[in-house]
Amino acid sequence: MIFFKTTQDKVLAVLQSVSGIVERRHTMPILANVLIRKTGSALQLTTSDLEIQIRTTADLGGDEGEMAITVGARKLIDILKTMPADQTVSLEANQDKLLLKGGKSRFTLQSLPAEDFPLVQEAPNFGPAFSVPQKTLKDLLGQVSFAMAVQDIRYYLNGILFVAEGNTLSLVATDGHRLAWASAELDVQIEEKQEVILPRKTVLELQRLLSDVGGEESPRIAMQFANNQAKFSFAGMEFVTKLVEGKFPDYNRVIPNSHHHQIVLGRAPLLASLQRTAIMTSDKFKGVSLSINPTSLRVASNNAEQEEATDELDIAYDGPAIDIGFNVGYLMDVLANMGQEMVQINLLDGNSSALITIPQNDCFKYVVMPMRI
Repeated sequence: MIFFKTTQDKVLAVLQSVSGIVERRHTMPILANVLIRKTGSALQLTTSDLEIQIRTTADLGGDEGEMAITVGARKLIDILKTMPADQTVSLEANQDKLLLKGGKSRFTLQSLPAEDFPLVQEAPNFGPAFSVPQKTLKDLLGQVSFAMAVQDIRYYLNGILFVAEGNTLSLVATDGHRLAWASAELDVQIEEKQEVILPRKTVLELQRLLSDVGGEESPRIAMQFANNQAKFSFAGMEFVTKLVEGKFPDYNRVIPNSHHHQIVLGRAPLLASLQRTAIMTSDKFKGVSLSINPTSLRVASNNAEQEEATDELDIAYDGPAIDIGFNVGYLMDVLANMGQEMVQINLLDGNSSALITIPQNDCFKYVVMPMRI
């Protein structure tokens, strides 16, 4: 039976859409495979890592019928990448192996039985579905994902908190040193508050797959949450993931509301200034000091070799002089992931956290703890 027969670019695009979660090394060899199931003329591709499952359906030609098999996902992609985009390729069952053809090339691939593929058991009690434009969710993820913890012992920090309540979807990420919060309006009303923590790998995969086409033509993504799972449906794909269990910190207590000293300045000039002064920091100590006066913001750094850097930006500020230190990486991360021209820094004093926001915009907040310089 021929599973598909079409041009290389079509097959490769479908395969790559599901293969991001496939690891090259596995304790279970079959998890390195993609499950290919033919039902009539429709071809369904499924991958899994036991915690995330991605499934997509496409019409890629070939024979009509009922058959399923699994084959190494990465190897199949690696072979297809070596072929021209407009070349016709086909995959057919050949006894217990698979034969991939393209032009004058032939590849015989080992397969494993479809019935051995471990499908994720979907939760029976998903909450009501709601949808947003894919670009909206991709933008929200981009605004907060850099603040996620990486392999933190506090496992609930290794992901992003999703909160759907009323007509608002909020995303929060923190690693204990900084916190990013972003929100967007929904065009539906969520009757009952839904709160889940998506794992880091799921977040990165969604960012890779979501479309960034905006406006009226923006495709949408539907979401459903259960106690231990989330389901996303978009662009002919179904994405099911386990959730991170645990209690996320109360982010409302972390976001300050009494920081009355404010500076508004250009995002790009501030980022460039920090990038210059960061050169004189070391891998072990990433501290920079900010000295804020009525007319200038002075950025300074030094290192163990007694080298130093200073940079100055003109500002308009009517508060008291403040000297405060930060991990320069935490400041550069937020500025690099914002697209706005202007940024607002809200301060209380030299020992309290800083709140970074967008002027006249309540949909983004970033809190960063100070550092002793």
